[in-house]
Amino acid sequence: MPGFNLSTVFRTVARAVPDQEVLVWRDRRLTYAEADARMDGVAHFLVSQGLGCHTERDALAGHESGQSHLGIYLRNGNEYLETLVGAWRARVAPYNINYRYVEEELLYLLEDAGTDALVYAAEFAPQVAALRDRVAGLRVLVQVADESGHALLPGAVDYADVVGTPAPSGAMPEPSGDDLFIMYTGGTTGMPKGVVWRHDDVFVSAMGGLPFGTTTPYASYEEIAQAAVDANGGTTMLMLPPFMHGAAQWSAFHMFTTGGKIVIPDDVHRLVPADALGVAARERCLAIPVVGDAVARPLVEELERRDYDLSCVAAFSNGGAPLSPTVRSRLLAALPHLMIRDTVGSSETGIQLNVYSFKGAEAEPAVFEAQEDTAVLSGDLTRLLGPGERGGWLARTGRIPLGYLGDAEKTARTFPVVDGVRWSVPGDRADVLEDGRIELLGRDGVTVNSGGEKIFVEEVERALAAHPAVRDVVVVGRPSERWGSEVVGIVQLAEGADVTDEDLLAEAGRHIARYKVPKAIVRVGEMERSPSGKADYRWARAQAVG
Repeated sequence: MPGFNLSTVFRTVARAVPDQEVLVWRDRRLTYAEADARMDGVAHFLVSQGLGCHTERDALAGHESGQSHLGIYLRNGNEYLETLVGAWRARVAPYNINYRYVEEELLYLLEDAGTDALVYAAEFAPQVAALRDRVAGLRVLVQVADESGHALLPGAVDYADVVGTPAPSGAMPEPSGDDLFIMYTGGTTGMPKGVVWRHDDVFVSAMGGLPFGTTTPYASYEEIAQAAVDANGGTTMLMLPPFMHGAAQWSAFHMFTTGGKIVIPDDVHRLVPADALGVAARERCLAIPVVGDAVARPLVEELERRDYDLSCVAAFSNGGAPLSPTVRSRLLAALPHLMIRDTVGSSETGIQLNVYSFKGAEAEPAVFEAQEDTAVLSGDLTRLLGPGERGGWLARTGRIPLGYLGDAEKTARTFPVVDGVRWSVPGDRADVLEDGRIELLGRDGVTVNSGGEKIFVEEVERALAAHPAVRDVVVVGRPSERWGSEVVGIVQLAEGADVTDEDLLAEAGRHIARYKVPKAIVRVGEMERSPSGKADYRWARAQAVG
């Protein structure tokens, strides 16, 4: 059976707890019933434009799509979530657009996705105007008004009118668990790739279909409805990562599944720690997701400067980038009652590994208990590694993506079949420890091969970040006559910090083998990262070489 559809999941909860708040942003407070009605308007509009599903899943290969595609070119706000769910309700497949892309990257993405429709913020109207006629098939434009003051583009429809669209005269389509969830990867090490999931699979693997603390998915929509009622208001989450990042969409649906509430900081253009923590205290947020040190460090610095009543906050959930032991310890010192959950996952695997830290019981960095559907495959992808074996690939089986949109060759490489079992192997290197736990080494695409030794940059980043003068760090390789490639630390110091390169390297040498210690330090005034907090390794390599 096709299974769960994400639009129907939301509608199920909206009917079970219609009057509970689902989203708070600035002066907007939407209930589940109000949001669901606005999602209906988006769905009605898209169907009226002739968009939807034209070929069912059983007639397609994994890398193929039988649905219309809609790009979402927005910052965080209620419009993003309404567009997501509304598109799914119309059997249109929405996908995420990085709002920091330049024209060449945007054009590549719009064409690669076969974009039929685009929902964009008015601030991006100039970029859309420059590209709209160059994208074959792009015929529906919806503009969301904002503070930019840009006028509505010719031929575009105002989003405020879209959400009020009445039902079409004909019947609305019936969403299916076989419909597509498309997530474009960040493209920080190469061109973005569209990862294609079935709704039912991504719901269970990453978006709340597996109740917290259990190994058995929900059995029915009725069970989801009852769970939302029993949660008695659910959890309130402060949403810091942008919705264009997979982890943010996944976190949002974890809240929706139990009737929880999403709170968005007032400033959605940049992270303002005082704004974020003030909103968390005001709205009594229970959970805060972060993306590594880039998000967590500014928050802990603000906590150390000022007093906030965050007795309500029970959990920080970290994913998408490593959280250094130094920042983790500072968080637990500032909020001793906190639980920190480190997760490993990717667009190609969903949420895969978890480990928990508490004050006085901090987890070992990069070491995780393996769940039943996770293993380490050998370097040649022919077998599973056992305890004590090293140098493999982290992999997941079971509910995994169908493939990469439009790319059969890349699909076959990333989703190999080993002994009759299909696996997702997105490129993370890992070892199996003697006790069966998995030690994550890092993404193979950003390792540095120096003098014949493979060096995983995340390990070196943790070592440099241990120095209190380091505010942010990214490690890359650059060409070297002697070593072939040498390790370079791109470092942003804390404000007012005064430290020599020798001191930084000495700190690194206390945590990692000498051959892994950077050969050079490059200092930058501000680190360039993706809006979600992930390292931009292309930018970092340019700094190292320059």
